[in-house]
Amino acid sequence: MRPNPVKRLLRDSRPAIGTWLNIGSPITAEAVATLGFDWLVVDTEHSPIGIETATAMFQAIGGMGGVPMVRIPANTEENFKRVLDAGAWGVVVPMVRTAEEAAAAVDWCKYPPAGKRSMAGSPRHARAFGTDPQTYFARANDEILLVIQLEDIEAVRRADAILKVPGLDACFIGPTDLSASMGLKPGYEQKDPAFEDALRMVREACKRHGVAPGIHTGSAAVLNQRIAEGFQFVALWSELNFMLQAVRAELAKVQRRPA
Repeated sequence: MRPNPVKRLLRDSRPAIGTWLNIGSPITAEAVATLGFDWLVVDTEHSPIGIETATAMFQAIGGMGGVPMVRIPANTEENFKRVLDAGAWGVVVPMVRTAEEAAAAVDWCKYPPAGKRSMAGSPRHARAFGTDPQTYFARANDEILLVIQLEDIEAVRRADAILKVPGLDACFIGPTDLSASMGLKPGYEQKDPAFEDALRMVREACKRHGVAPGIHTGSAAVLNQRIAEGFQFVALWSELNFMLQAVRAELAKVQRRPA
């Protein structure tokens, strides 16, 4: 069974850098997978990507030797079941606000006795890891990455209770939602001291409980800053944002002829 290199990076307290995929295209996913990111997250929460397209994107990423992950729309058994059976190597769970919700995520992500994940008849998930169903069942709990998102200031205040739940690999801060919950203008980067205090609270709670801290960033400069601060599971924007940024910059240089 192919090992999950992102799991090993985080266990070794090293950074793992990835990006979000919001364009529902296996061709785009395959191309981005050649660029050198440690992981790629197919975003099914804030994009119109369905399970069939997501499955094809997982295949495209894995075919390039990448680590295909997914952000599910909500923390439910059905959502976990479908993406894991489709071959995802990791799951990002949005809007986790309590220890009970974190424990539910562990239950849906892991096979018994560690959790309550059900068995699939199709071996698609095993093929995604280059193995047989029996080996997958025996080792999936060790290789699949579980990342919960803290995106609300109340969740930040409960960080110790949430992050001590066994079975969590990483905690990922959603800066825009966290900003909004604090009464700040939503955005990837914030200068408000209260926002930085919230990040510190989560980072320190992660350290106490052996969970890798993570965050979304909008530029390489801020990504490097966050890594220097101790964040490990770090996202650099999204392929859609990068595309629009490049097109916008070049279009602005076009000299239009007068009518």
